[in-house]
Amino acid sequence: MDDTARERQRAELHKTIWSIADDLRGSVDGWDFKQYVLGMLFYRFISENLCDYLREQDGVDYSEMDDATADFGRKATVEEKGFFILPSELFCNILKSVDKDGMRLDPNGKDLNELLEQVFKNIEGSAVGTASEGDLKGLFDDMDVNSAKLGNSVIERNKKLVKLITKLGGLDFGSGFKENRIDAFGDAYEYLMTMYASNAGKSGGEFFTPQEVGELLARIVLIGRTEVNKVYDPCCGSAGLLLKFAKILGKEKVRKGFFGQEINLTSYNLSRINMFLHDINFDKFDIALGDTLKEPAHWDDEPFDAIVSNPPYSIGWEGKNNPLNINDPRFSPAGVLAPPGKADLAFTMHMLSWLATDGAAAIVEFPGVLYRGGAEQKIRKYLVSNNFVDAVIQLPPDLFFGTTIATCIIVLKKSKKDNDILFIDASAEFERHDSKNKLMPANVTHVVDTVESRAEEEYFSKRVPNDQVIENDVNLSVSSYVEKKDEREEIDIVALNAEIARIVAREEELRRQIDAIVADLEGEAR
Repeated sequence: MDDTARERQRAELHKTIWSIADDLRGSVDGWDFKQYVLGMLFYRFISENLCDYLREQDGVDYSEMDDATADFGRKATVEEKGFFILPSELFCNILKSVDKDGMRLDPNGKDLNELLEQVFKNIEGSAVGTASEGDLKGLFDDMDVNSAKLGNSVIERNKKLVKLITKLGGLDFGSGFKENRIDAFGDAYEYLMTMYASNAGKSGGEFFTPQEVGELLARIVLIGRTEVNKVYDPCCGSAGLLLKFAKILGKEKVRKGFFGQEINLTSYNLSRINMFLHDINFDKFDIALGDTLKEPAHWDDEPFDAIVSNPPYSIGWEGKNNPLNINDPRFSPAGVLAPPGKADLAFTMHMLSWLATDGAAAIVEFPGVLYRGGAEQKIRKYLVSNNFVDAVIQLPPDLFFGTTIATCIIVLKKSKKDNDILFIDASAEFERHDSKNKLMPANVTHVVDTVESRAEEEYFSKRVPNDQVIENDVNLSVSSYVEKKDEREEIDIVALNAEIARIVAREEELRRQIDAIVADLEGEAR
């Protein structure tokens, strides 16, 4: 597919999503609307993905098969794909059954909401008792087809659902998913997240990490590597960073899979849907629900040789209020716990603990962790004294949705060769787009190349010995080490004084002329 066709396909997708948004506006909240679109997209995706798989395996058109015959292959299909859908319950066949009025669907008189509810239960139920049960359970919970949000009556709800399934069913994703080079389903997800990212933190419990920031994190941890065993994000949200990593490296080069944990139920469901939408099978990812600091889910999977994360900024955690934390092997090496009101460095210590000896972690941090005193200063001293901090990168302000603060990136490694820290001031590496600052490809490459070469560049990067950083109160603020370029205009004092003298002389001349005119007028008045 050439670039023109790819852009046409993307434009069509975005136009359709906007059209659906117009249809549902006023009845479905923006964030909830996203759930309905993604849920229906996911339903279409797994339906067509299953058909493609069975066509490759058996050379049959699964959508034309009768349910009784298809059911014989249920066990084998679940073992391989993680789920099973009867032919009659495939997205394409449900779509065909919608009548002109969008109500009655089958001879039994089921309306669309009833039928979809049963289909979703059956899909989740197909994985019960199998290895994929945890990956399928609850995936459709946020798509309540009987919700009053869709309308006060069954008729109103079904009218909305019919518009949704019809318009998404009309999208042309090409003749097969393998030929769909723009990853249309993933693109739909990213577009929807961007549409509603400004209030995502308020409504959805997450802050959306821009794609270009995700690319920067992935490229940094991949320096010197062409493949990894496992990639991990302990605060994975909707799995955007994990999937950006997969896109940069290639999912086939992540040998043992993608791991993450998310505390917010809605985001957790989104993360699993997002993995499926990007065609990452259930046996290649393990995303858990829960509090990473309190109940970490991947003790048996660590260490991880690649970690990318954007943890929540300065949220509360138990800290010293739970005496068990000081003996937790993740936090105890520093000899002190992150403050109860600021969990930033608790997440950092967790990730360091689970980082492989030859691995790398790139973590977005709130700027306060770089310079605050007390316990956080002691944790920074532990990190620097043990030569774990590879680089600190100051990002531009106003990159992230939901906040305008200028965040930073801390890069951690356990097997550094040099006893210094590379400080990079990337605060000017952006262009203004759509009322937000944005890292452009050249900006990302500039930062990555500098991290890789560890080259010093005036006003941009500087290597500072660990001892010097410790002597400076373990202050990790980039501005403490990288000199800012003086952007003020140089003024020629001699020329300025001459101009002032000319202006003063001119003013005196004008005053004499005005005095003369006034005198003439007074003489005429007499």
